[in-house]
Amino acid sequence: MSLTVKSLHAHYGKSHILQGIDLQVPAGQIATLIGRNGAGKTSTLKSIAGAVAQTSGSVQLNGEEIRGLPANEINHKGIALVPENRGIFSRLTVHENLRIAERPGPTDWTIPRVLELFPRLGERLKNGGSELSGGEQQMLSIARALLTHPKILLLDEPTEGLAPVIVKQLVQTFRDIAASGIGILLVEQNLRVCEQVASFHHVIELGQIVLAGDAESLRSSGAIERYLGVGTAEASH
Repeated sequence: MSLTVKSLHAHYGKSHILQGIDLQVPAGQIATLIGRNGAGKTSTLKSIAGAVAQTSGSVQLNGEEIRGLPANEINHKGIALVPENRGIFSRLTVHENLRIAERPGPTDWTIPRVLELFPRLGERLKNGGSELSGGEQQMLSIARALLTHPKILLLDEPTEGLAPVIVKQLVQTFRDIAASGIGILLVEQNLRVCEQVASFHHVIELGQIVLAGDAESLRSSGAIERYLGVGTAEASH
């Protein structure tokens, strides 16, 4: 199923944080949302997921309007957010974290299947969340989200602070998840990761989408230097 966001506005108190966001994530595809710190990336994901109140606009999942629904209903409709802080239960074991998230649903995302996707978690089932490495915690957070049977997965900075070998593994994981039919909206500072996994990119600045297109159009327009604060050569490494 596809996600379509049109003219989405949101506020934190009197602060107008999202000012007419337009973006789209096709089913089984990966799209990115990129921009400087404070540009509104996390707020956009949280607003789509219902964790930040949307004040106007439209959020549609395969044509069905979901804006204004409670966060738990949005999740049951098929939107799953993997937050930047990962959101796992540090005092529970890996297996307990997975059991809490697992629920019956229309897909075959079960604990055995997510353990096939993340074999390392299968080796750590009895370990507490606080005993996991950063990469393992990220795997657990994504696995928990998959157990809710999402149609769209919202990933907030999933590779931040992780070793290159783990990042490489996650890149392949994102591709595998998309290949299963799940659309992914990826917030990511690592532009190389963005270009490796996504065919379409949205650039956000001060709560507005200022450019959308493929990697070539972003580079040719100068958006990488103008809105992300890095040079083209730097972004390619």
